[in-house]
Amino acid sequence: MRSRLFITAAIAAALITATAARGVFARQESQHPASGHGHEDHAKGVNERGDRVMGFDHEKTTHQFLLYTDGGAIEVTANSADDVESRDQIRKHLGHIARMFAEGNFKAPMLIHAQTPPGVPVMQRLKAEIRYEYAETERGARMSIKAASAEALAAVHDFLRFQIKDHETGDTTEVKRRG
Repeated sequence: MRSRLFITAAIAAALITATAARGVFARQESQHPASGHGHEDHAKGVNERGDRVMGFDHEKTTHQFLLYTDGGAIEVTANSADDVESRDQIRKHLGHIARMFAEGNFKAPMLIHAQTPPGVPVMQRLKAEIRYEYAETERGARMSIKAASAEALAAVHDFLRFQIKDHETGDTTEVKRRG
């Protein structure tokens, strides 16, 4: 009789522990960045940090990240042709970023994304094999990236694919011919 009582109590304790553990796991899972709220919090953080670091409002501008057979490009445009303030801030930011990246300095994307983006360590190591060319566009600017080796090219593509995903631009991750 005592052994049955002991077994019943042990089973009950195990069920209570398992149920409690499931509740804790479910709470932890709902707070994980892969879940809805965690993703929303991450995206909100990227946008807020981005606005601060880049100096312009992400809602007034459009980012594009493009992958090419020889590298890629980052293009930022003011949504309104009349928004001279955003256009000028875009130009200032991308000009500065082109110089920083050429020196192997990727602090800005690290601050915006709160992590080291994929490709950055290789891009830093192979900085002499990557060219960053800045050009103004009608409503913003463009930074063209050209890689001289397969390893540098792969790193540039990893970096740009991460940007597409984290900024949620909807740009294609397919590599196209520049032109």
